[in-house]
Amino acid sequence: MDTWEIFTIIGTIAFALSGALVAFEEKYDLFGVYTLGFITAFGGGMIRNLVIGIPVAAFWTQTTLFLITFVLISLLFIVPSSWFRLWNKWGIFFDAVGLSAFAIQGALFAQTANESIFAMMIAAVLTGVGGGMLRDVLAGRKPMVLHSDIYAGWALLGGLLIGIGFSHPIAQYILFVLIIVLRMMTVRYGWRLPKIEKQF
Repeated sequence: MDTWEIFTIIGTIAFALSGALVAFEEKYDLFGVYTLGFITAFGGGMIRNLVIGIPVAAFWTQTTLFLITFVLISLLFIVPSSWFRLWNKWGIFFDAVGLSAFAIQGALFAQTANESIFAMMIAAVLTGVGGGMLRDVLAGRKPMVLHSDIYAGWALLGGLLIGIGFSHPIAQYILFVLIIVLRMMTVRYGWRLPKIEKQF
């Protein structure tokens, strides 16, 4: 199993948990929980593939990941309800893990296709934030990537560093941890991008 596949699995698991936990918090029904979990786990990759030009049929070849996601979400139905009170802590963490894993996976995907560094950065952002954006929209929330919290910037950083030479697996795992830490520090210390105030 190569690095690309490992980050794909990590990102899928993390975002499936993130999406399902949001669905539970919003009191979605059974179908809603599975839908939000799957869309969060696979949405970013679908958006990236469409932009890069990969056939949609390639999405349906991920049978193992579909099964992993289905089993994982199903397990959430049997865990104690008290666990979900930890959402504010663990939900953000799962989202950070998914962001990091999919940003690196997206950049590696573009690198494998011999795309430019700019394509790697775009692929990192689309893969890293796409699923979370779809999750937030379907949950009726303001997508993280569109407000002042630094979110997509860390995915962009991951794509940039992969593009300039973070090709060794150890370096990529270090980058994986770094993006998670930066994302959690953003939440912890309230780092924000500047807002532009306009009067209309």
